[in-house]
Amino acid sequence: MRHIFQQGTDLTAPVLVLLHGTGGTERDLLPLAQAISPGSSILSIRGNVLENGMPRFFRRLAEGVFDEEDLIFRTKELNDFLDDAAVEHGFDRGNVVAVGYSNGANIAGSLLFHYPDVLRGAILHHPMVPRRGIQLPDLSGTPIFIGAGSNDPICSPQETEELQRLLGEAGAEIQVHWENAGHQLTRSEVEAAANWFKANLT
Repeated sequence: MRHIFQQGTDLTAPVLVLLHGTGGTERDLLPLAQAISPGSSILSIRGNVLENGMPRFFRRLAEGVFDEEDLIFRTKELNDFLDDAAVEHGFDRGNVVAVGYSNGANIAGSLLFHYPDVLRGAILHHPMVPRRGIQLPDLSGTPIFIGAGSNDPICSPQETEELQRLLGEAGAEIQVHWENAGHQLTRSEVEAAANWFKANLT
């Protein structure tokens, strides 16, 4: 997968895996990583799917309707890539935290839904429920931050609450941060994520 790897100054800090939103690239979330954990190594990945020329991490059938077969395939593709990248770039595969926005948050959520011990933690900005009706792996003790907008037209508050419930039932330790905003990523949401990261993953 097309990506950027930047070696951090603190090799004990979690490696941040950056996953962009629809139409983004592997450069989009680099400033976000600096705000959350300046000393961390960064693995920023570009999605392998194109929708009208816009990169994504998996196909969708319509707005808010995921192509489930492709989601499963792309989730495995990303998990395998993380395994390979850890060997190639020499980082601890067990010390990886995903930071995703929108479509990137959805593929990060799908990793958590499908694979045990895949992430040490996750920061999910405006995610949706990736799949329904499946048994999640044991996520006991996995810290997860969810950033949500009370007026988000793409990801409703009910969707956020359902995702919180499903991850919580699997044992994850979840903090939901609400913004009185839409689907955009606000400065105060980023600051909340950075504070949460310092409290839970350093």
